[in-house]
Amino acid sequence: MNSINELIHAAKYMIDHQLAWGTSGNVSVRQDDQHMLITASGTKMAELTENDFVQWNIQTNEASGVRKASKETPMHSGIYVNRPDARVILHSSPFYTTLFACSQETIVSELFIETMYYLEDIAYVDYFHPGTTELGEAVAEQSLSANIVMMRNHGVVVFDDSISDALMRLETLEMACRMIAKAKECGIALTKIPDQVVSHFLEDSRYKPRKKGRI
Repeated sequence: MNSINELIHAAKYMIDHQLAWGTSGNVSVRQDDQHMLITASGTKMAELTENDFVQWNIQTNEASGVRKASKETPMHSGIYVNRPDARVILHSSPFYTTLFACSQETIVSELFIETMYYLEDIAYVDYFHPGTTELGEAVAEQSLSANIVMMRNHGVVVFDDSISDALMRLETLEMACRMIAKAKECGIALTKIPDQVVSHFLEDSRYKPRKKGRI
């Protein structure tokens, strides 16, 4: 399966599993040290074709072809420049994740196996208008320390070294946000896993090899 087909499949998966909606999301994949493929502006995640992607030079910030790249290109490009290990980026606004992005509620990772692993590091940036240089620079800076960047009153961007892990990171985030919100709604007190147990789990790679930010 080539990179474009993998992205098309990932985008449809996001729509089908309520991890994205309408035109609110965008996805990209690194091609090499200088280029990425990113969804074109105005594309619907559920209806992507091979013609809906733009090649972008992350060093010169220039596009190839006639399509206009997503307005969130600055943020994707900035992540790829700062994180050589990033191979795929997913940006979307899932309901519960965006609910938390629009609040001051804390997303805890010490809940279950997948949250311990995928949500170890979550960074936050203040609100900037979509597609602006300011947003791109803020997200790129925070990407140095985390593979998940929550954008206040906007949504989230996640990245990883594979599409499958990026999707799992996004799904785990949405699951955790939903669990925390539902627990509060139902008056259920969640029990966190002790810090020393979490450290042991992560340091001994009892799930998968640990992935951390660059700082």
